[in-house]
Amino acid sequence: MGRSSIVHENFLRRVAEGDLPPGRAPEGPLTGTDAVSIFRSGCLCRALDRKSRAMQAAGQGYYTIGSSGHEGMAAVAAALRPTDMAFLHYRDAAFQIHRSAQVPGQSITWDMLLSFACSSEDPISGGRHKVLGSKVLNIPPQTSTIASHLPKAVGAAYSLGLARRQPPEHKALPDDAIIMCSFGDASANHSTAQGAFNTAQWTSYQSVPLPLLFVCEDNGIGISTKTPKGWIGATFSNRPGLQYFSCDGLDIFDTFRVASQAAEYVRKRRKPAFLHMRTVRLYGHAGADVPTTYMRREEVEAEEANDPLLHSVRLLSLAGALDKEEALAIYNDTNARVERVADEAVTRPRLSTAGGVMASIVPPARHCRSVNGPSAEARAKAFGNDLKAMSEPQIMSRLINWALTDLMLAHGEIALMGEDVGRKGGVYGVTQKLVDRFGPSRVIDTLLDEQSILGLGIGLAHNGFLPMPEIQFLAYLHNAEDQLRGEAATLPFFSNGQYTNPMVVRIAGLGYQKGFGGHFHNDNSVAVLRDIPGLILACPSNGADAAMMLRECVRLAREEQRVVVFLEPIALYPMRDLDEAGDGGWMTRYPDPSERIAFGEIGRHGDGEDLAILTFGNGAYLSRQAQKRLAAEGIAARVIDIRWLSPIPEDAIVEAVSGCRKVLVVDETRRTGGLAEALMALLTERVNVPHARLTAEDSFIATGPAYAATMPSTDAIVVAARKMMEAAK
Repeated sequence: MGRSSIVHENFLRRVAEGDLPPGRAPEGPLTGTDAVSIFRSGCLCRALDRKSRAMQAAGQGYYTIGSSGHEGMAAVAAALRPTDMAFLHYRDAAFQIHRSAQVPGQSITWDMLLSFACSSEDPISGGRHKVLGSKVLNIPPQTSTIASHLPKAVGAAYSLGLARRQPPEHKALPDDAIIMCSFGDASANHSTAQGAFNTAQWTSYQSVPLPLLFVCEDNGIGISTKTPKGWIGATFSNRPGLQYFSCDGLDIFDTFRVASQAAEYVRKRRKPAFLHMRTVRLYGHAGADVPTTYMRREEVEAEEANDPLLHSVRLLSLAGALDKEEALAIYNDTNARVERVADEAVTRPRLSTAGGVMASIVPPARHCRSVNGPSAEARAKAFGNDLKAMSEPQIMSRLINWALTDLMLAHGEIALMGEDVGRKGGVYGVTQKLVDRFGPSRVIDTLLDEQSILGLGIGLAHNGFLPMPEIQFLAYLHNAEDQLRGEAATLPFFSNGQYTNPMVVRIAGLGYQKGFGGHFHNDNSVAVLRDIPGLILACPSNGADAAMMLRECVRLAREEQRVVVFLEPIALYPMRDLDEAGDGGWMTRYPDPSERIAFGEIGRHGDGEDLAILTFGNGAYLSRQAQKRLAAEGIAARVIDIRWLSPIPEDAIVEAVSGCRKVLVVDETRRTGGLAEALMALLTERVNVPHARLTAEDSFIATGPAYAATMPSTDAIVVAARKMMEAAK
C-alpha cells in the first residue's frame, strides 16, 4: 500500500473513531462558515493529489508534485484578495483551489484534472505542463520554482508603487494590491532566493514602497535533505526591513489570523513581510518518490499522524462549525466527485504535434494605444542642446542615448533599470542625462545583482510596464540567465499566451576593447541567448542601425509581447573612423524618430559578386575595412550585416548572398557554439556555392596587448578571402 493510501485510510479511521491529534483550541477572527470553506478546499486538494497519483500509475496522468500536508495555504488565500497577484510554490494547490472559491464562475476541479491529464483543454498551459496558475485568479504559472520566481515577485511589488506615480496603459493590478510569493524552506537557501530577500530589504530600508508578502512553507525537508531545526526562524526573524510573522500551518485558525495580520501590515505599510508557516510533507517529494528510502519509517508515520486535515476536523468540531460525521461526509463526497470528473478529464484531447506544442512560444499581439511620437516642444525640453548636434555624424553610444530618449518620450510605460544607469549614466555614458530627463522612477539605479535586475523587469511587465533592464556586461548575464530562460521566456509557453513578459534587455558585450577588463568585460559568447525559444537577439554594428533597431525592439516588445535582447558592441560605442585616422567613417547621423529597421531586415554594403562576407557586430566593422583592401586586389565583395542573431533571418540571408561565387562567414563568437555553426548549416542546406568560416578561437578573452588575439581581424579576413578566391582558380 502506498503512502497516499495509508494517509487516506488513517483519515477515515481516525475521524470515525474520534482519534484526532492534540492541539490548541480554535481562536482568532476566522468564522465557522469560512473555516468550513477552507476545510472543503483542503479536502479537494487532498483528493486531487490522490487521484493524480492514480492517474500517473495508470498512464493517464504525468509528472506531478503533491500539495498534501500544505492544505493550510487555503487559509492564506482566505486572508488575501483575488486581486493580490500570487506567485506560488509548487505545493500550493490548496491556495489556488480556495482562491477559485472567491471568484464566481470557476470550475477548479475540472481545470486541475485537465492539467493532470495534460489535456490541450487545460485552461492554463494548454497541456504543456502540470502547473498551477490562472489568469482570472491572478496566479501566473510557475514551472521551476526553486526560488527562481522570487526576483520577479520583488519586481511586481515594486511595480505597484511605480504604477501609482506613472500608470501604464495596460496596468493590471489595483493600487491597493499586494504581491504574495510562496516557497519551501529548502528553496529559501537558494542564492536566487537570498538575492530576492536582500533586494526586498535593501528597497524597504530606503522607505521605497514594496508591498510583498513572502510565505515560507516549512515542512523541514527538501527532497531528501533535512532543513536544520529552527533554521528558518533563526535566519529570518530579525532581518532589517523585513517584518517576521510565524504561524502553525496545521491550524487553519492560527494561519488565517497571522496571515491576515501579515497581509494587513504589507497592505498598509507598503513594506515586505515574511510569513513563516509550519507544514508537513505527506507522500514524499514528487511522483513515485518513496520517503521511507531516506527517512526512518517512524519519522514518516509521525508526520502522517500530524495530518492537517485531521487537525482541521478537531478545530471545526471545537468551534461548533462542523462535527466529525459532517467532516467525513465532505471528505468522502469530495473524493467521489473527483473520481467522476477525472473519468471524463482523461478522455479529453492532448497535444500531439510540434506545431501545437510551440504555438504559444510567440505570444499573441497586444493592442496598444497608437503613438504619434513626442511633440517638438517635448523633444526640445528633453534634448536641449543635443538637438543641434543631431545634424552631425555621431558615435554609436550617443545615438543609442538619443533613441532611448525619444522612446521614453513616446512611451510613458518604459522604465530603465540597472547598475549605474542613473546618475552615472552607465559605464560608457549610454544612459547619461536620462535620469534628469525622466526622473529616478523611470531610470532606476539598482543594487549590484543581475537576478534582481531582470526580476525587476519581469515583475514590472506583469503590471503593464515595458521594462528595459541593462546588464552591464555580457559576462555578467550568466549570473542570472535563468531569469530569461526559466522565467521570462517560458511564461507565455506555459500560460498558453495568457501571460507575457515583454521587455528589451540591453547588454553591453562582445570583444575588442583595448586593454580593459579581460574576459569579464569582453565576452564573445551568445550561445545561452540563442538557445532560448522565442527570444529575439539583435546586434547593431553602427549608430544609425542601433537607433533604428532599438525602436523596432521596443515595438516587438510593446506590440508583440516579445522578450528581446539588444546586444550593444562595446568596442563600437566610441568608434569614429573606419579606414584611417580622422576619416569619421563609422559615425552616422541620428535617423528621424519615425525610421526603423524591421525585424529580420539585414544590411548590405556593396554589390560585389566575387565574395559575400556574412557577419555582424564588430565583424561588420572589420569586414568593411577588409572590403576596401580586397577591392584594391581586384576582389569585389559585398558585406552582409545580419543584425538579427536569433532567430536568424534565413530567407533574407539566402537572398543577400545570391549571385556571389563564394561566401565567407566572419563570426566574432567562438568556433564551438558560435553563430557560424548555424550560418554554415544554412548555407550548406540552401546555398549551392562554396563557403567557409572565420571565427574566434574557443577561448576566453585576454586583457592587455593580446585583447584581440583570439578573434577575427581585418588581416585575417583578407587572408581568408584570398584563400577562397585562389581555390576557385
